[in-house]
Amino acid sequence: MQRRAVPAVCAAAALLLAAGCSSGGGGAPFGAGSTASRGTASTASPSARATEQTAPAKGSVKVLRTVTEGLKTPWGLAPLPEGDLLVSSRNDGTITRIDAKTGKRTELGTVSGVSAAGEGGLLGIALSPDFASDHMIYAYFTSASDNRVVRMLYDEQRPPGEQLGAPDTIFRGIPKGYIHNGGRIAFGPDNMLYAGTGESGQRGLAQDKKSLGGKILRMTPEGEPAPGNPFPGSPVYSYGHRNVQGLAWDDKQRLFASEFGQDTWDELNAIKPGGNYGWPDAEGRSDNPAYQNPIAQWHTDDASPSGIAYVHGVIWMAGLKGQRLWRIPLQGTRASAAPQAFLTGTYGRLRTVVAAGGDKVWLVTSNTDGRGTPKKGDDRILELEVR
Repeated sequence: MQRRAVPAVCAAAALLLAAGCSSGGGGAPFGAGSTASRGTASTASPSARATEQTAPAKGSVKVLRTVTEGLKTPWGLAPLPEGDLLVSSRNDGTITRIDAKTGKRTELGTVSGVSAAGEGGLLGIALSPDFASDHMIYAYFTSASDNRVVRMLYDEQRPPGEQLGAPDTIFRGIPKGYIHNGGRIAFGPDNMLYAGTGESGQRGLAQDKKSLGGKILRMTPEGEPAPGNPFPGSPVYSYGHRNVQGLAWDDKQRLFASEFGQDTWDELNAIKPGGNYGWPDAEGRSDNPAYQNPIAQWHTDDASPSGIAYVHGVIWMAGLKGQRLWRIPLQGTRASAAPQAFLTGTYGRLRTVVAAGGDKVWLVTSNTDGRGTPKKGDDRILELEVR
């Protein structure tokens, strides 16, 4: 898909607040593994920021139960209105329904057209904003030629394995690669569909606004560029990303995204429409005012972030290589205190975290993705209480 280029959007540079990694919920001393930046993405005045509620600096995580285990390459997770869960298998290309009370699994079917290799395959899934009436499931997957977004009718009255309708491709042409396929999709508070993409290992695509790689895209449920996008006629919402796999909104409808770094810094960003997030010229914080700085950053061994969720003023971020769940308390679009790490090494690689209502989240592990060390029962979905 060809898109018109427009001038880059500038942003202010930020100060840094040092923060640390922890194996048991505490922060590290100043100058240790990770940093959280203050004031990076917010353009509000100091008086306006003072009215923002601030999440407690310290929190807690309690594992309530294992919902199900023995999953294969789980990636995307979508809670159904009645409480059950849909989970995608990256390599198998299947979507499975999990009874949230008993853990019983029912395979809906296989998504046709998925070509799994490397980091590609069946990735993020999301329910239509009108799911109660249209029963549509959206999916982001790697095909033989590209990454694309499709939607499928879910008919639970049909036999297991035959409950998915044929995929209707609503958006195509996202660059694919053995690595950096992005893949997270989510409907925002505006009922528009957002997709995090990767630059597929071709770094220059991230800064090319005509390319769909290394971007956050915003589109209608039909796959058209969403009204109000920063670049007219384009689905590009922000650019200069390396590999976006986490999307979440706070209670004021502000978007946050997690991003894989290369060898030095992983990022959590507050997303501004039209913002340039610097890759490949900047990894982590930069002194270049043309680039948006992350609100928090981590050494890649401590994070390699995928899914994120927002719960009561806190971003919860799943770490793959870091094998831990990060807690980032917020004041508006700033990190208000040092990130805390939980569950370090307890469940291995962590792929997806989704708000489950109240103080609870769903957490999906990722030890069968070719880079983990699977143990008996891996992979699993956990129910956590977080504060």
